[in-house]
Amino acid sequence: MNLPQLARKTIEFSFKNKVFEPDEETKRKYKSFQSSFVTLTISNELRGCMGSLLPRQELYKDAQENAINASFHDSRFPELKESELKNLKIEVSVLSEPKKLEYKNESDLLNKLFHDMGIILKKGYNSATFLPQVWQQLKEPLEFMQHLSQKAGLSKDAWKTADIYFYTVDIEEE
Repeated sequence: MNLPQLARKTIEFSFKNKVFEPDEETKRKYKSFQSSFVTLTISNELRGCMGSLLPRQELYKDAQENAINASFHDSRFPELKESELKNLKIEVSVLSEPKKLEYKNESDLLNKLFHDMGIILKKGYNSATFLPQVWQQLKEPLEFMQHLSQKAGLSKDAWKTADIYFYTVDIEEE
């Protein structure tokens, strides 16, 4: 069983008020402590996306927890309906450990951004992340950083004085 299959089973069982328990082989395969994001789409439209930035539990548990959160606790969307399962596409992104991006100035930062990077912006108590997949919609580094600043609840230019971290992802799709 791969991570998207695990996520789907977890969601399906939740509609029956049951907890899906993966088999031992799946638990062994995904036992490392890693963080993940679960992205749900229907007809190529985002339907939910939740995850964790830092490893805090076994990957299989993290993916299960994030599948539930993406389905029922993403504040941008109503709770997933069981009738939507047949059209639901599930993607699980496994994140590398975030690293601080060192840069000299705004221009240097923008030049260091690549489309295979996930980016975390932190300023004060505010933070936000974009997975590397967001580069498909926001192709220009400046636009990407402005939107990320706004996602964090800050002004669009907050990235200029924020701490920036990057990570990569391995993606598993159905």
